[in-house]
Amino acid sequence: MIALSLAEIAAVVGGQTYDIPDPAVQVTGPVVIDSRQVKDGSLFAAFVGERVDGHDYAKRAVEAGAVAVLAQRPVGVPAIVVDDVQTALGALARSVVERTGATLVALTGSAGKTSTKDLIAQVLNRKAPTIWPEGNLNNEIGLPVTALRVTDETRFLVLEMGARYVGDIRYLTSLTPPKIGLVLNVGTAHIGEFGGREQIAQAKGELVESLPEDGAAVLNADDPLVRAMASRTKARVILFGESDEADVRAENVRLTESGQPSFSLRTPSGCSDVTMRLYGEHHVSNALAAAAVAHELGMSADEIALALSEAGSLSRWRMEVTERPDGVTVVNDAYNANPESMRAALRALAAMGNGRRTWAVLGQMAELGDEALAEHDAVGRLAVRLNVSKLVAVGGREASWLQLGAYNEGSWGEESVHVSDAQAAVDLLRSELRPGDVVLVKASRSVGLERVAQALLDGGVEGEVAAR
Repeated sequence: MIALSLAEIAAVVGGQTYDIPDPAVQVTGPVVIDSRQVKDGSLFAAFVGERVDGHDYAKRAVEAGAVAVLAQRPVGVPAIVVDDVQTALGALARSVVERTGATLVALTGSAGKTSTKDLIAQVLNRKAPTIWPEGNLNNEIGLPVTALRVTDETRFLVLEMGARYVGDIRYLTSLTPPKIGLVLNVGTAHIGEFGGREQIAQAKGELVESLPEDGAAVLNADDPLVRAMASRTKARVILFGESDEADVRAENVRLTESGQPSFSLRTPSGCSDVTMRLYGEHHVSNALAAAAVAHELGMSADEIALALSEAGSLSRWRMEVTERPDGVTVVNDAYNANPESMRAALRALAAMGNGRRTWAVLGQMAELGDEALAEHDAVGRLAVRLNVSKLVAVGGREASWLQLGAYNEGSWGEESVHVSDAQAAVDLLRSELRPGDVVLVKASRSVGLERVAQALLDGGVEGEVAAR
């Protein structure tokens, strides 16, 4: 973080200082919300959660090197006390960002946000020092924590913005006003909360509404709901996609034998070939989005193509591909799932199979509301159409809909099976996996199917699922 004194921080957030011998002492380390992540010079923000009260860890944080605590009550150690820690954290983030010359790039979308954020970060970091979120810190707490990592050397700040309700992104842009806003797609993630894709589009479009006239809105030309957002911004519009009308587009898209996308990248500054290290054709759209942002920031087609070809995944459990010594390939995509990302993962699995047996170990897609039955049924049917060798549906009611969809589509019989939990899935795989098989593991985060993937990697099919 940019060095600020405790007195300066208190003034920014409108807080009172308690038990601070010297208000001129500076915060030079990161702002953290977990006392275990404290480093020398940190500021520890104490949040009150459902199970844990951060104020109880204030003393531990200071002993570990924190300069002070941002708190809602005195805690017996140096503290800046405010009415609301979340509001104060947001105010501090905005103040710090305004003190830098960094260009803010914000992105949102129903699917692919984290993977695209990772691509943008790796491409831009080749040009100049770049800060980006670790994992998917994309809400009212994670976003300011990321923004507060900027230093005087930072030139690009890449921020992921998530939303569950209309107004969420408007709030996030008020904390960190972006210069470039990227909208990837409008799908069905969180449709249960929003009520429909039009409402999702309304929420995602708040990003482009926040852009200044000298900014740029980077929009997906292949998604009609995203493309229509051009009318909601005063910024310049840049289109990306496979459409002929896209400013940044992919031509001659194909997959390698191992399922990695290859294509010709065409930008207004030239054309260059890309072969990605990531798996699945859905990464083409993510790569084009990253390329459009990089082009806007002055990178050439050759520079962008090289960076995309060398970029990997920076976030865990997102199409994380590992080959075991016996030749079984485990694809851990268990961080989260929605209908769009589930379809993309299944297509990637089919491409990776290339004559090998393929297994789709799938669980519930959460927060789909009234669309849940139809969407789970459709994913099960897609597995059949893609000739996935075996579907293992894990969990309760939603998993049964996955299995039923597969059965009704192809009368699969023994090719689709419904099991009760992660341990049952591991037991099945233990008995039936053979060398050379490819196993995809995917579900919403709450299902915890990463335990299946980890069991396969820790102990092969003899591994046990660790208790959560």
